[in-house]
Amino acid sequence: MEEKSVLEKVKVGDTVAFSLLYERYWLKVYDFTRLYIISSSEVSEVVQDVFVKVWESKEQLDIEKNFDGFLFMITRNIIFNYSRRYFNELNFKMTVLKGLESSYDMEEELDAADLKNYIDSLIAQLPLKRQQIFRMSREEHLSNKEIAERCAVTEKAIERQITLALKFIKDNLPLFMLFVRGIP
Repeated sequence: MEEKSVLEKVKVGDTVAFSLLYERYWLKVYDFTRLYIISSSEVSEVVQDVFVKVWESKEQLDIEKNFDGFLFMITRNIIFNYSRRYFNELNFKMTVLKGLESSYDMEEELDAADLKNYIDSLIAQLPLKRQQIFRMSREEHLSNKEIAERCAVTEKAIERQITLALKFIKDNLPLFMLFVRGIP
C-alpha cells in the first residue's frame, strides 16, 4: 500500500493502516533511538511512546509532507524528554547523596567511637563479677532474672551490681568529656 494512502487511513483512525505504518517504521525509530539511549528496555519504551504520539496526533498528519521528517521530530523530542528525565533523576540522586554526605559528621563518629572505647575501658576496670553482670545486661540484653539464674544469685544482687557499674561509668564520664571537648 502506498504511504499516502496509509497515512490518509491513519488520519481517520484506521487501526489496520496504523499497524502497517508501525511495521514499516518501527525499526527505523528503534535504530535511531539506540544512538542516544543505551538501555534496550528504554529504547523499546521510546519506540512505543513515538507511535502512541503519532496515533494521538493523527488528525494533524500532513499527508503531503514527508512522514519521515514528522517521525524524526517526534522521536527526537521523546528522546530529549527521556534524557532530561534521566538527568533530573541523576541530579536528584546526587543532591540526596550530597545531603547525606554533608549531614555525616566524621568528627561525631570519631567522638562516638572514642566514647565507646572509653566506656569499654571503664567497664574493664570494674571487678570481674560486676563486669560480667554488666556485659550480660548491656551486650547480651539479658534480663536481671536471667542473669541472676546464670550467676546463682538474687535479682536484687544483680540490680545492685548494675547500679554500681553505671554509677562508676557516670562518675568517670565527665573526665572524658573534658578531654574530648577541651577545658573551657
